[in-house]
Amino acid sequence: MAHLLTSAYTSCVRTLEPLASYFSLRPALAAGTTTCVAVVEQCLATIAAQEKLNVFVNVYADEALARAAQLDEQFKAGTAGPLAGLVVGIKDLLVYKDHPVQGGSKILNGFVSQFTCTAVQRLIDAGAIIIGHQNCDEFGMGSSNQNSCWGPALHPLVPQRVPGGSSGGSAAAVRAGMCHVALGTDTGGSVRQPAAFCGVIGIKPSYARVSRYGLIAYSSSFDTISVFSAHLQDGAAALAEMAGQDDNDNTSAHVPVPAYAEKLAFTGKAKVAYLTNTLHHEGVQKEIVDHTSAALERLKAAGHTVEGVEFPLLDYALPTYYILTTAEASANLARFDGVRYGHRSEKAHDLQHLYTQSRTEGFGPEVKRRIMLGTYILSEGYCDAYFTQAQRVRRMIQEQLGEILAAYDFIVLPTTPTTAFKCGEHTQNPVEMYLADLFTVGASVAGFPAISIPNGVDEQQLPIGLQVVANAFQEEKMLAFAQHLQGLGIQ
Repeated sequence: MAHLLTSAYTSCVRTLEPLASYFSLRPALAAGTTTCVAVVEQCLATIAAQEKLNVFVNVYADEALARAAQLDEQFKAGTAGPLAGLVVGIKDLLVYKDHPVQGGSKILNGFVSQFTCTAVQRLIDAGAIIIGHQNCDEFGMGSSNQNSCWGPALHPLVPQRVPGGSSGGSAAAVRAGMCHVALGTDTGGSVRQPAAFCGVIGIKPSYARVSRYGLIAYSSSFDTISVFSAHLQDGAAALAEMAGQDDNDNTSAHVPVPAYAEKLAFTGKAKVAYLTNTLHHEGVQKEIVDHTSAALERLKAAGHTVEGVEFPLLDYALPTYYILTTAEASANLARFDGVRYGHRSEKAHDLQHLYTQSRTEGFGPEVKRRIMLGTYILSEGYCDAYFTQAQRVRRMIQEQLGEILAAYDFIVLPTTPTTAFKCGEHTQNPVEMYLADLFTVGASVAGFPAISIPNGVDEQQLPIGLQVVANAFQEEKMLAFAQHLQGLGIQ
């Protein structure tokens, strides 16, 4: 029976390929042997051909083509920016002036942004082409991209499976060749998990490395604008342009930003820790354990020091994350009340009813669940028992991971416990869905940078991810090490 299942799923795996690296394309754009218009036309054709994947919620075809034509003239004049012609998709949580944005929610029906997210604007200033907004779980709450008012996005290789979440549409778009780079948001793994499921690279920088200005907030002390790419240099270059202090976000860090894409050569030998309890944790797919172990053996063979360490707080990271994020979500989503913007109920008969009815109609089940959990956690008599205690555990997790990274250069672990699961598989049990973030929430709780790179496929040809975590603001070293891993054949 297992053989029959494997054969059935293998037979439906598709062969969609990502775009060639932007940096392999750049010389041809500069020489005029190809054009930005031709690149955008190719992306638009792929988007149209794969429309059933439900990856894009809005495609800005005319604008993208007009922008591409302008960039072609800049190439002719020798004034093209460092990322001129890079085609970028953005998650439906990042605002873009004069364009609709809904965060995957009915509560923002009809909302059009009056300004552009800092991260998006910096890419535009560098010459990037914004091709559209991409599907996501409502307000970033989910691990499957099934909690969207736009309907679920589908896995680009096996449409019967989920692409991961909450930034599943962005991961799927990169894997299917619809754009070079996509911007997602990673709160507890919402870029790294879908990157692993779809077989692309997902880069989560340190918290505060990239300005959150223009990101519709889910959990303000966790939300991190992050990058998907099929080629590491593309993602590294995009991150370098986006990162840096921003006067519009007082949490953004005053830390210099290296030219990541120019510093991907890793030299010397690394001291690497792997978390032993991730490889023996109940529910971890055997093939993921095998591929992770094989990657560690390759590192040993290359002369790196590889040692197993225990992370006793692993099982506490997930409940800590959900206690804190639901509390913050309860506060952040209070602004969606049917009065200021977005959906307003037509059934309301007084102001109080307007609030309750608009939110009842506008929010989906998962968002309502998290708002209610967060409100309960923050209620009188429970705040100290839950929220304050979770903050203490958060500090312990940060200190424990920091101690490991003081003794080692990197932590290596699987990105996810399983490969992409079937559509609808965990929708009846939220806890099962939450466990998809088990290995990614630690770096988010601590605010450390992390990256997921492809690490082969399982017996059903579904991608597996390998995760690397570094200390705060050590993205340069982490990206170079990830490039080194790919050079060892881990991809």
